[in-house]
Amino acid sequence: MHKFATICLAGALCFSFSGIRAEASSLSLAEEGIASVMTEAQTADPDADEKVLEDMTPSEFEGVCIAKVNDYVNVRSEANEDSEVLGKLYDKSAGTVDGEENGWYKITSGSVTGYVKADYVVTGDAAEELAKEVGKRVATVTTQTLRVRTDATTDASVLGLIGEGEELTVTDEQDGFVKVSIEEGDGWVSTDYVDLRTDFVQAESKAEEEARLAKEAAAKEEGKKKAQEAAAKTKAESGSKAVVGSGAGSSSGNAVVGFASQFVGNPYVYGGTSLTNGTDCSGFVMGVYAHFGVSLPHSSSAMRSVGYSVSLSEAQPGDIICYSGHVAIYCGNNTVVHASTPATGIKYTSPANYKSVICVRRIF
Repeated sequence: MHKFATICLAGALCFSFSGIRAEASSLSLAEEGIASVMTEAQTADPDADEKVLEDMTPSEFEGVCIAKVNDYVNVRSEANEDSEVLGKLYDKSAGTVDGEENGWYKITSGSVTGYVKADYVVTGDAAEELAKEVGKRVATVTTQTLRVRTDATTDASVLGLIGEGEELTVTDEQDGFVKVSIEEGDGWVSTDYVDLRTDFVQAESKAEEEARLAKEAAAKEEGKKKAQEAAAKTKAESGSKAVVGSGAGSSSGNAVVGFASQFVGNPYVYGGTSLTNGTDCSGFVMGVYAHFGVSLPHSSSAMRSVGYSVSLSEAQPGDIICYSGHVAIYCGNNTVVHASTPATGIKYTSPANYKSVICVRRIF
């Protein structure tokens, strides 16, 4: 199906946009048929080319399957429940259907190819519609400094600045522009300066799960070590006192909040790293944690991979809250402290989910 659609599309494009090359001797029977359909349709409707191409073009999500379970469904080596478990397909994660056998689908998702029971996945038109909901559209900045604008034109005023390599959540697309979420609000950027993709959660093989759990365990051990060092450093100092720490969580996490709190009111500076003279959001988190001997990247997107993951409901003082194009430190009491914008500087914000949270990472 995919191959046929691709061949037909290529033939149609050749005829539609390069009539000189569309010689009868070079057209296949399929191409001649498409050319005839498009010529007749265009006689009646000048926009027929686009309509015919749209009808022939397969959906972006054609052949997709989406898991619909409470937690996960096992991916097995054969189409029965006695066969080996190769991995897990988590709820709302996606794969492609390779075949069907006795109430099971053969799928590929991530590095895993195997069988899942048909009862636990959605396919066909329903899956294509669900894919639009569960897929996350992401724009990666490909220019040194991206200007996010208030409207979908390069003449619009600048809402904010984002550095190269940052990943932004896309909320809308139109005419060579995408709408993205940043700390200052939702704004528009030209697609000339970003790479676009759609992210789905994919199946995890047994080996990948074991590696992930081992990495998390190592991060927790490293966190304990850093926490002990931070506790000793805090005990030796007397100037830093937590302002809004809830008292829950580790003493080191609360110490992070206490240290960070003293910089509230200081300026925001794009690309800056000075906690006193001016810093941006990731520079603020990086600088605060550097005080406790923890090295973090100067990138809000890169911070989504530091430490280990916890849910927002499990967040404790000192945890790092990651948003689209932004990052903050959780204080407790549903509050974050962060270098917000040039207009507001370093400040507290509540609730912590004042904008959509991508992930929460814990160091201590």
